[in-house]
Amino acid sequence: MTTMLIKNAKAIVTLDEQDRVLANQNIFIRDNQIEYIGIDSSAADEVIDAAGMFVYPGLINTHHHLYQTFTRNLPQVQNMELFPWLCTLYEIWRGLTPEIVYYSAMVGMGELMKYGCTTCFDHHYVFPKLNSEQFIDRQFAAAEELGIRFHASRGSMSRGKSSGGLPPDELVQSVDEILKDSERLINEYHDDSRYSMRQVVLAPCSPFSVTGDLMKETAKLAREKKVRLHTHLAETKDEEEYCLEKFKLRPLAYMESLDWVGADVWYAHGIHFNETELQLLAATKTGVAHCPVSNQKLSSGIAQIPRMLELGVPVGLAVDGSASNDGSNLLGEIRTAFLLHRLNSSTQAPTGYDILKLATKGSAAILGRADIGSLETGKAADLFMIKTDGLEYVGAQFDPKSLLGTVGVFRPVAYTIINGKVVVRDGKLCHIDEEKVAAEANSLVNKLISSGKERNNECR
Repeated sequence: MTTMLIKNAKAIVTLDEQDRVLANQNIFIRDNQIEYIGIDSSAADEVIDAAGMFVYPGLINTHHHLYQTFTRNLPQVQNMELFPWLCTLYEIWRGLTPEIVYYSAMVGMGELMKYGCTTCFDHHYVFPKLNSEQFIDRQFAAAEELGIRFHASRGSMSRGKSSGGLPPDELVQSVDEILKDSERLINEYHDDSRYSMRQVVLAPCSPFSVTGDLMKETAKLAREKKVRLHTHLAETKDEEEYCLEKFKLRPLAYMESLDWVGADVWYAHGIHFNETELQLLAATKTGVAHCPVSNQKLSSGIAQIPRMLELGVPVGLAVDGSASNDGSNLLGEIRTAFLLHRLNSSTQAPTGYDILKLATKGSAAILGRADIGSLETGKAADLFMIKTDGLEYVGAQFDPKSLLGTVGVFRPVAYTIINGKVVVRDGKLCHIDEEKVAAEANSLVNKLISSGKERNNECR
């Protein structure tokens, strides 16, 4: 049994039901949960003096593609929209190996942790024909080594070019193969207990890369095994036109026909929903992972987040893949989301605090978690701390709840604590050698990009 005392915090932004901000108080942690928040203090195995610091609940990422960490900032794709962007990158992603998946997960999740993220959901759907059987296992290994709370998905693609889909046939799998591995991963890794560190989600990639049969069978398996469902939806007009042409239905109507709506389902992006569709999402409690940076970079559009929140659609925040974001930084996503919706919706936009809620309580609900997302007695001890006594925060102390959106944080945090353990201290990861991992990862990046250049980079 271990204990930790975080004392004298300048402000504790609890995100509890009363939206309390506590000044000059303490947090006492026993093992992996918060036991007490208040003015009293007790002896503890580890004491952190938080004078001059703001303390926040850990951020929760609801959509990522960690493998894409190795293909960010590529000049040939920077001005592309989604479909041509994907077609170009598929040729590079054919070269994924278990080692690349492991190190890209280390880099992507490590960066998330350095910027206050304590729970990461990843959507991995690229499985080359050879040597991809252990990809998700390698992700779980990386998460355990880093100490991050991890929700992995068994993503999939089953509709290749020869069947009218977007991805190359070399990157698609059969329905039977996908379902068999999905069941294996659930049986081996899924833990739905309170404070669990690892869970599994089933996540066929998108309407333009999977068959209807796969979507139906995946939903059946997920509900039989009591795990959640996830896919991309309503991200671009190209996707909408594809669904209308192939299925004679708009994307959400197509999902509804496959039994892919409900409180156990959330979609990435959700930009191009009409009013009737937004009301269906609200009525069925089907969620949306908002990815503002990616949506801007790929020129996909602006999700109707103010209207979603007004209607009660469950919404979380996400960084999306590193190749469509060029980073794994949820703090950056909070400020981007705040400014984007201020520009687009003026006085109807969410406040900085509202966006923080999306990145914490909102994201926790999307993942089906009631044990994370706020700082309260009995909740998991997941939090991060920023030092606010430096020059860049002069005059910014008046609203700790909104600071992450209005002022922003542009450097790694002072502390990230996950499950009661310090995993980032003074902006550095505690459980790995960052320099060694970076060197190994960069070597693999060069090999992946070089092999991709040798293949034909054009969609046929």
